[in-house]
Amino acid sequence: MHLYLVQHGDALSKDEDPSRPLSDKGRQNVGRMAAFLARTRPAISRVVHSGKVRAMQTALVFAETLGPGRMVEEAIEGLAPEDSPTLVADVVNDWTEDTMLVGHLPHLARLAGLLLTGDTDETVVHFQPGTVVCLERGENGDDWILTWAVRPELLGG
Repeated sequence: MHLYLVQHGDALSKDEDPSRPLSDKGRQNVGRMAAFLARTRPAISRVVHSGKVRAMQTALVFAETLGPGRMVEEAIEGLAPEDSPTLVADVVNDWTEDTMLVGHLPHLARLAGLLLTGDTDETVVHFQPGTVVCLERGENGDDWILTWAVRPELLGG
């Protein structure tokens, strides 16, 4: 099983729009990243987002670009910026379908650290808006390994 961790795209500031939707740059970078990922034909069946506008918009771009059959859903809890990563870590080990989680910092960085090292304070990935990280569950079914990570700057963003 693969778990894709995605930081939402670049968003407007609170002064520009209190709901903080994606900026033009954010939409472009997320679109490029989604097109790049689509070329690999990932078996992602679920795209789960935090419920914040910028995460929902990012999730929708990925789902639409990856093609039909991707369910987009809002997380009940566990993906907000300050949520404990253990809420997600406790459930992902039971999942069998490749899933994409679209969220925020510091939560995603802490979740990656927890899944890969067992320590939420261990920095294993330097996220920036639009980054996609692919984790794969190890052969024993509970350890995770970092398969790859791509930041928008690598795609011209």
